[in-house]
Amino acid sequence: MTLEILVRYLHFIGIFTWVSALVLQWFLVQPVLLRQQVQQLARIDAVYGLSAIVVVGMGLTLWFGLGKPAEYYSLNPVFHAKVGLAVFVGLLSIYPTVFFARHRKGDDPTAEIAVPARIRQVITVELLIMLVIPFLATLMAAGVGR
Repeated sequence: MTLEILVRYLHFIGIFTWVSALVLQWFLVQPVLLRQQVQQLARIDAVYGLSAIVVVGMGLTLWFGLGKPAEYYSLNPVFHAKVGLAVFVGLLSIYPTVFFARHRKGDDPTAEIAVPARIRQVITVELLIMLVIPFLATLMAAGVGR
């Protein structure tokens, strides 16, 4: 098994984990949550963040270290759109992350916490954008943008 294959595999596993964590958040977020549910969402959000770091790390390794020459990606506007959308998703995720982090602590695990509707809206937008990213990756693999 070559290093490039391992890095590509980790990149894919990171992507699947990232999307899975986001889908879990979407299903679990309700208008009112118990603190223990917020704690669970905070753990899922940590997995989300770690998987995003894996995706970025492996992606940068593929871009600048392994596989095709860096110019293949650097000169491709479809690649830049894909990366830009991924960065935008990461920036959007800051709002739910901060909310979960702020409300996960407390003595009473059964305390009710009102969740702003904006949290679910942001997660929904993240998911919708995540639907576009594989399409852009498919276009890139087909040679579009070169």
